[in-house]
Amino acid sequence: MTVRQDLRNVAIVAHVDHGKTTLVDAMLWEAGAFGARATEETTGERVMDSGELEREKGITILAKNTAVHYSGPSAADAGCPEGIIINVIDTPGHADFGGEVERGLSMVDGVVLLVDASEGPLPQTRFVLRKALAANLPVILVVNKV
Repeated sequence: MTVRQDLRNVAIVAHVDHGKTTLVDAMLWEAGAFGARATEETTGERVMDSGELEREKGITILAKNTAVHYSGPSAADAGCPEGIIINVIDTPGHADFGGEVERGLSMVDGVVLLVDASEGPLPQTRFVLRKALAANLPVILVVNKV
């Protein structure tokens, strides 16, 4: 089996409304994933929530993936002078869709655990953290909405 050094698979996990989809959208903007024309059309839109019900309810129901290209100094340090492709899975935060989170965790190298600064860790935060730790995944804690 060959392991590609130029790929990283990461899941964004958190309780509902702690900012997972907004973070992924911001990562896409920062990575330059949208052209100049798309900038006007998608400003303020949650690009990752593409389903009609997701847009109507304002929540993520199905886990979705996207990718960003990273070519900063850490990529060269990792032996990838051409850059690293970071595959990102945006997971649902609602407890009813926990199966989607568990499936996502089975495919990643690590987890970004997002916590709302004002609400702190809530039940779904604890659930996804337990699942990530049980799978021996490295966890990066990000405090959001400071």
